Amino acid sequence: MIAFKTLAKVRSPDGSMITLHEHDGEHYIKHNGRQLMSTIATVSELLLADLGCRELREMPKPRVLIGGLGLGFTLKRVLELVGENAVVHVSELLPEMVEWNREHLEKVNGLLLKDPRVEILVEDVFKVIRELKGERYDAILLDVDHTPASWVQVQNHRLYARAGFDAVHRALKPHGLVAYWSAGEEPEFALRLGRAGFQVQTYEAKAHTTAKRAVHRIYLGAAKPRPEGESAPKADRKPSRRPTPAPPSGRPNGIGGRRRQAPKPVQHPFISPRQAEGLARKELRRAESKGASKR
Repeated sequence: MIAFKTLAKVRSPDGSMITLHEHDGEHYIKHNGRQLMSTIATVSELLLADLGCRELREMPKPRVLIGGLGLGFTLKRVLELVGENAVVHVSELLPEMVEWNREHLEKVNGLLLKDPRVEILVEDVFKVIRELKGERYDAILLDVDHTPASWVQVQNHRLYARAGFDAVHRALKPHGLVAYWSAGEEPEFALRLGRAGFQVQTYEAKAHTTAKRAVHRIYLGAAKPRPEGESAPKADRKPSRRPTPAPPSGRPNGIGGRRRQAPKPVQHPFISPRQAEGLARKELRRAESKGASKR
């Protein structure tokens, strides 16, 4: 039996261990020993790009933001869909992930980082979205967590709270699209996104072409135009009455397993939408306070 070969490892800002592996010509990224993504289960990553960029084929110079580089399959599909004058920003929290793509994954999708249309932003995607100063995006594609209620990095809760929805809306052009990848169904998230000023559609996605069931979900939100100066509508703030949803069963760590697995609850505790809103507001006040003190 061919053993997994560990190619590289790194500690993320919250202390999680992210590792890169190779097995029989395929590559895998694991999070605390649990499979996060692989080169054999890429259907949903491609669909994320297909849905988010479906209106961009005929645009003269579309702008796209991808949250999470991973193994580069979403980036690959985006570059196939947009024209030669497109601008594609990829926000990746870990500089080591970028280096892995250049060094260990060059033959996978690493060469795409040299495409003149691509700019890598080594930064938290929430910060990139919230602090955007230049031209807004036509599409934002987010694939940074297991689900909107189960995060790879604890601070990612901000993306799925009111502050995150509002920041995404401001960062999008009128009628721009945001697409969220999720390992499983999250109907409450879709409702909250809709109440935050987006027209929402949910799409099922298989992990790989031979999968019997479409267990993953892509949540696509079209930004509804707001009158100048109008604030975001109130999002759903009712606490969830159900426990943290585990991603669909049948996700072994071994070869051929589906793309992502449920994290241990102790590592990624679920918080209600109300709690997430509170955390996001505290984060925003802290940032504003720092800015005021500097002035």
